[in-house]
Amino acid sequence: MIRDSDPSDDPKIFVEKAQGGQFASKLKGYFIVRDTKLKFNAIAFGRIGGHNISLNLTKKTLAKLKEFGYDTESFQLTLQRKLVEGEIVLVDPVTKNQFKP
Repeated sequence: MIRDSDPSDDPKIFVEKAQGGQFASKLKGYFIVRDTKLKFNAIAFGRIGGHNISLNLTKKTLAKLKEFGYDTESFQLTLQRKLVEGEIVLVDPVTKNQFKP
């Protein structure tokens, strides 16, 4: 994922909005890496075939990750794994309070 082992390289993920139904949910949020806030969108699937995430990062976000020296494919896999495993912080859209699931 990264060239060096700086602790600021481990992304912290914040989900600001989650809406959906029985089979899939849309997620909107951001992650922080190297003191930089970068946004993401994703669709979470959780039925047939197990849990999975379809992650969408903008060209601007991908360019920033490359600038930081990341392998963007590997980094996206790390984000997907963290989302599937619940390594996230939920953000209340009204109060902006943060909760660990």
